[in-house]
Amino acid sequence: MRSDDWHLTEDVNDFLTRAGAFLRSRPTHHTMALTATEKLRTRQGGTDGVVFGRLETDGEVRAIFYGAPSRALNVTCLTPEQADVLAGQIVALGHCHSSVTSDHSTATAFAEAWRRHTGATPTLRSRLHLYRLGALTPPAKAPPGRGRFAGEQDHERLMRWCQEFTADVGEIGSINAASWAGTRFADKSYTFWETPDGTPVSMAGLNPMVAGQVRVDPVYTPPSLRGRGYAGAVTVEVSRAALAAGATDVVLFTDAANPTSNALYQGLGYRPVTDWAVYGFAYART
Repeated sequence: MRSDDWHLTEDVNDFLTRAGAFLRSRPTHHTMALTATEKLRTRQGGTDGVVFGRLETDGEVRAIFYGAPSRALNVTCLTPEQADVLAGQIVALGHCHSSVTSDHSTATAFAEAWRRHTGATPTLRSRLHLYRLGALTPPAKAPPGRGRFAGEQDHERLMRWCQEFTADVGEIGSINAASWAGTRFADKSYTFWETPDGTPVSMAGLNPMVAGQVRVDPVYTPPSLRGRGYAGAVTVEVSRAALAAGATDVVLFTDAANPTSNALYQGLGYRPVTDWAVYGFAYART
């Protein structure tokens, strides 16, 4: 393969014109790319240095990547050979990414290629399961209470719970009123499960629908309230909302190391699609 099979641009609209059909062809597998590029397309103030690339063979897009030069890199499925060529081309551009996210085999192949090209040490930060909703199966008995859409009056609680969620899953970053708009938690709709007295006890978010797919993210219950069925109840609420809005693919990620959440979502009708991985890169000091 020639390295010039990869075509790069910083214009998200040009990228989607050329690669959009490829992304829409597998909306479940491409959920991260679809959501991220749509957010960048509609964002005020540009794409903040994000570079988009597409791999073309005989005029057909086979894979894509996107990421800002010093931040995380996101890649769709690649063979080890394709991953090696991409790593070499990115290094030639002088880019130095902090991590890579993709399906497990691609992320592993790229992490090894990145090590060879840069000397960086890759570390597996997290392994995820990607699920797609089959037939929604609510629990036989829901906990007392009801679902409620989160409004402007709930913003302080949303920010606090999103910050607690990031700490739970090992993400880095501070979430407050000043930083909220730039986080991955903005631009979502949120639903609370609240007790009969109106106290919120769990939340779930929905990303905007793109190409018929909607991703549930995040789902969070404070530690002191877990084990009472609240997460399952609120996940059913947002799943129903996504289906009612016309979604053909409702998906979510789970921590592969968390048997409780994996059992929960499978019990609600979510079915495994593939495994994902996130590798972080540590660079030698110079």
